[in-house]
Amino acid sequence: MDTAERHERAAGRGGARPASVRRAPDLDIPAARAGRDPVRGRDRPAYAEEPAAQPAYRPLWVEEPARRRRLPDPVREAAVRAVLIIAVTLIQAVVAFLCTMAGSWLAFPMVISSVASTVVATWAALDVWVTRQVWNQRNGVVSAPNSTARALRRERRRARREARAAERTQERIRRRGGAGQLTHP
Repeated sequence: MDTAERHERAAGRGGARPASVRRAPDLDIPAARAGRDPVRGRDRPAYAEEPAAQPAYRPLWVEEPARRRRLPDPVREAAVRAVLIIAVTLIQAVVAFLCTMAGSWLAFPMVISSVASTVVATWAALDVWVTRQVWNQRNGVVSAPNSTARALRRERRRARREARAAERTQERIRRRGGAGQLTHP
């Protein structure tokens, strides 16, 4: 007995089902047209009505734009490295525990290596944080007055300006045919 039938019996009706209990038959289009969401089983807003003919092909998923930007490459590399090191550390800890429970001779070396691995895993996690902070500082994600990124951008702009000025000067000299230039390279 499904939920709708139980509601009908409780209400003492044998006929029509209440609107809140109506089922969409096999999740088909008529249920969608009836104002019901076939997946969630709730009433649909009026603006979500579907056209009369639905295409035969429906993709499994729809690509959505990412909410967050992708991590910078150095930060991502550090994060992958940290995840791998932490995974190996956890495996070592489990093996050390099992060897200890079994009374194996391998228990002592595994415990020592697990302690060393824990130190390395902590360093790897800190490396992700430090790499992220350094990248943000150098590439101007953090907008702070003491950010070195601003000074670096200023230096790069100045260097580009000087390079363009030197290029214009060389172009001017070439147009004149070398006049005004002391030496010819």
